Amino acid sequence: MAENSSRKLILGSTSVYRRQLLGRLRIPFSVQSPQVDETALPHETPTQLAQRLALAKAQAVARQFPECVVIGSDQVADLDGQALGKPGNHTRAVAQLQRMRGKTVVFQTAVAVVCQASQFCAQALAPVRVRFRALTDAEIEAYLLAEKPYDCAGSAKSEGLGIALLDSIDSDDPTALVGLPLIRTCQMLRAAGIELLHLAGDAP
Repeated sequence: MAENSSRKLILGSTSVYRRQLLGRLRIPFSVQSPQVDETALPHETPTQLAQRLALAKAQAVARQFPECVVIGSDQVADLDGQALGKPGNHTRAVAQLQRMRGKTVVFQTAVAVVCQASQFCAQALAPVRVRFRALTDAEIEAYLLAEKPYDCAGSAKSEGLGIALLDSIDSDDPTALVGLPLIRTCQMLRAAGIELLHLAGDAP
């Protein structure tokens, strides 16, 4: 896979959070919207949904840019086997946090790396177990008005004020909860032939 070291890298996501996380690696990359329908299939588990969408996003962009190495990722909040998506508005965010208070939610974060030209395809899953405090309605309201995390699965930003909602976080890939598991992403990029530290030194 050494020939891939000269290939351009694309993040198949418009998420500002994933863009910021990938930027930590200090390697050049561009961003493309994958244009993938994120509707869950009948009887699909949160894990299956996250894995399918991560791969679908990477493959959708790879079809447009077959010579590039493409990263796709998706996250689904799993509460007792039920998928919780992005709330989108205040009312749904309140309902999500009320359901999650005092419970453990598993944030299923999947990532895929694809290069059509070299026929490289790899996937990984980085589950994060998050224990929410027994939040009061007043705490939920105050948090949502302060941070407005309506574009986040599970209605909370652990990298911000949302950390105050939690009792514990259990993960072996610390950035997974924010939206892109960088340890697993780095492993797959190296397997795809991307020389991360070499390129980081040359990046602006």
